[in-house]
Amino acid sequence: MKKYKVLIVDDSALIRKTLTKILSQDPQLEVVGTAHDPYFARDKIKQVQPDVITLDIEMPRMDGITFLEKLMNARPIPVVVVSSLAEENAEVTLQALELGAITCVEKPKLDLERSLQGQGKELIEIVKNAARARVQAPTRRRRTSPTEVTVDKRHSVDAVLPVRRKSRAVTTSDRVVAIGSSTGGTVVIHDILSEMPVDCPGIVVVQHMPGGYTASFAERLNRSCHIEVREAKNGDRILPGLALLAPSGTHHTVVKRSGANYHVQLIDGPRVDRHIPSVNVLFRSMAQEVGGNGVGVILTGMGDDGADGMLEMHNAGAVTIAQDEASCVVFGMPKEAIGRGAVDHVIARSRMARKILEHAGAKVRV
Repeated sequence: MKKYKVLIVDDSALIRKTLTKILSQDPQLEVVGTAHDPYFARDKIKQVQPDVITLDIEMPRMDGITFLEKLMNARPIPVVVVSSLAEENAEVTLQALELGAITCVEKPKLDLERSLQGQGKELIEIVKNAARARVQAPTRRRRTSPTEVTVDKRHSVDAVLPVRRKSRAVTTSDRVVAIGSSTGGTVVIHDILSEMPVDCPGIVVVQHMPGGYTASFAERLNRSCHIEVREAKNGDRILPGLALLAPSGTHHTVVKRSGANYHVQLIDGPRVDRHIPSVNVLFRSMAQEVGGNGVGVILTGMGDDGADGMLEMHNAGAVTIAQDEASCVVFGMPKEAIGRGAVDHVIARSRMARKILEHAGAKVRV
């Protein structure tokens, strides 16, 4: 059994002690060192060669964001940010994700040791998943999504959107693109949307993120893309030149058709495949409402959310595309979809936008 070496970087002695105690409970994790600021961390990295680092943001001498940027440019290592700013400041969190952090975990404000112990199981899984991730030096602004939240009960998509025996007849030629992703997906989503021309088909995106982050993520994408990007609201029309990002942590997002028009609907329901919103729910709605006019895209991420839904899209006549292993941070979701025979095209991250446009009937922007 492979053991992953962990380096803990935090200016609080209590946090260093608590994280060491928590992570050491798992036989696959070995805390090989701690550091109270980035300068000591730099020396420790050379000494202990960690597989993964936990990193605070607010530290003396050099803040965690600056250290993260230097680290990812010099020697990319999986990083989990553990900070009180993770919940308070979405902009700081998204900046850390852009720079290459695998995920950001909120540092509890009261009864610190007991609170961290309470979320210990989840923290252990996050750190182990991060240690397995493939990270590279950023080629542009780097974005990476948080690790999935683990819960005990796993619902299927049927709990939210039952199977309809026959797909509704499609009477419109409008294309709709549905994208699902998780760990590592934010940077690929940026790549894809930034290459979309203003006449591209309407796009709906489910990206696994903590609740409250999708609005800020959409705003940042909107500032850097030619098309409009915004967080989806119930009833929003799916229109050319518009990408709608499913709000995270509150509702599932589905595509509905009314006459010749498509719109999104936010529906209540339990977590499906441990997620809300679920990619499987979105993809099933695409199979039922859009059929052969749909393009389904599954990107880097842990687990198998989206694999079954993509098979339903494939069987309904949609074009289905998966990110290839070499360009994935985590080759989980695409691998599962490919294994089910659900994928028409396996494409590198750098070619993803052009392939989508090729099958969506839009011109590639030069």
